[in-house]
Amino acid sequence: MTLKITLAQLNFTVGDLSGNLAMMTNAARKAAADGAAMVVFSELALTGYPPGDLLTEADFLARVEAALAELLAASRATPGLHWVVGAPLTRAGAGKALENGLLVVVDGQVVLRYAKQLLPTYNIFRERRYFEPGQEIAPILTLGDTTIGFMICEDAWNDAGRDYPVNPFTQMAAAAPDFVVTLNASPSDIGKRGQRHALLSAASRRHNLPLLYVNQVGGHDQLVFDGASFAVTPQAGVVFEAARFAEAVVTLTFAGGAFLDAAGQKLASVSVEGLSVMDFYHRQIVLGLRDYARRCGFKRAVVGSSGGIDSALTLALAAESLGAENVTAITLPSRFSSVGSVEDSVALCANLGVRLYTHPIRDLVAAYEQGFADAFGLPLQGLALENLQARARGTVLMEYSNHFGNLLLTTGNKSEISVGYCTLYGDTNGGLGLIGDLYKTEVFALSRHLNEVAGRELIPHAIIDKPPSAELAPNQKDTDSLPPYPALDTILKVLIEGERLSAEEREQVRADYQRLTADEEGKAMVERIRRMIHKNEYKRRQAPPILHLRPLAFGSGRQMPIAAKYE
Repeated sequence: MTLKITLAQLNFTVGDLSGNLAMMTNAARKAAADGAAMVVFSELALTGYPPGDLLTEADFLARVEAALAELLAASRATPGLHWVVGAPLTRAGAGKALENGLLVVVDGQVVLRYAKQLLPTYNIFRERRYFEPGQEIAPILTLGDTTIGFMICEDAWNDAGRDYPVNPFTQMAAAAPDFVVTLNASPSDIGKRGQRHALLSAASRRHNLPLLYVNQVGGHDQLVFDGASFAVTPQAGVVFEAARFAEAVVTLTFAGGAFLDAAGQKLASVSVEGLSVMDFYHRQIVLGLRDYARRCGFKRAVVGSSGGIDSALTLALAAESLGAENVTAITLPSRFSSVGSVEDSVALCANLGVRLYTHPIRDLVAAYEQGFADAFGLPLQGLALENLQARARGTVLMEYSNHFGNLLLTTGNKSEISVGYCTLYGDTNGGLGLIGDLYKTEVFALSRHLNEVAGRELIPHAIIDKPPSAELAPNQKDTDSLPPYPALDTILKVLIEGERLSAEEREQVRADYQRLTADEEGKAMVERIRRMIHKNEYKRRQAPPILHLRPLAFGSGRQMPIAAKYE
């Protein structure tokens, strides 16, 4: 019993049916050259994942049908090779008109069709909006003397039976294939790799089924998919893992219940630890920005450089992602800006090789102040004046973006976004937020990490070490309005993510939270932060998309009402 099978971990583009099919065809040719009997693509590979409401458009569905016909024709060019392709499939009868399905195609013929049974509707997933669940079956295909079972993503995530009344593994185990292939579109966060390995390894042991897990890679709007396709056996656990954050077309051999390399030799061992948290953040953001910019047609980016840590980190990540020559920084000093902040921006951009422009806003703000006083008979002051400065900066940045075609990157972090410490139509302007799912303490940690990786000072220590300030009022510090960031971040992690935190982080956060709330002052602080989170949902709803890094991100992840009463 020997079978060669190729994993095609590819960076599909949502809606690019012809481009996606071309990528699959190239991978199939490589699989055929390797002598594989089967090539496996990821969930909804034909359309890219997630296609969203494209699935409700008749023109798009007609293009899907045409692409499926082209796929059948393309398979004839690789005689004997079985293509396992994820695609939306039409169905008849009551309920939704589509299924999240897979086809096994060979020589222009469909030899197996299967529809995903479990359709997730939590966190970022909205599959029941578009698809009807498939029948409770165990799809099996026999190639020579090897039988193969098939699942699609969520089908394999309910073996504990907690989330759905159906467990597809039950029937699959009864069918007893030699191994199971599961097609996936699993977005990554800081704990997802370990979660996948643990869950699939446990299911493999429990049902005595070797498993082959094929995932897509690439950035799609707020989501980033890390690839990291893998193979697992009941005896050895995870025995193979494809590259993370990169495409990979890899041929394995299945023989005697084990996965081997293309030559039939033992595979290299797989690290249990994987990437560090900061390495993960770094690589996820870089891939996410590159793909977002590429898919949206941007080659250049622009960032407002305040001399603070958030804009510094955003600039460093942008320069790495797009090339320093494609990134522009603009410093926009007001009458409250310190000389040091401007000098820090100069030093930062020199370190990064990024062009820096200076556009003072003192006169702009003064003109608005005078206009306000003339129109309304009152001086502009306090919070309104502070926000005006942020909005003047945001307007200039959008002017530059519109005129030169650069993607404006917003620089808010998760701590500030959580409590509304940001200005609508000001520092929230932009097309994408790179660090909006990083708490402030993580912003500092990732900045230090980038310096360590570079082996030199990319982000000046003067920026990392100085107390954070919006510089919208004399001698202003963030701590004038907020608790110290270590305390704030602990509270936010409990209130926003809670049980979704990784086990290790949850234990530390709980201990810190208990210390913070040991007295009435700490409890009052928590209640104040809770109210700030709730009252600023309207700001988050209008903010740019942010790259997801943690288990529960703002935007398509956390969904809360605006006009609601929170007790």
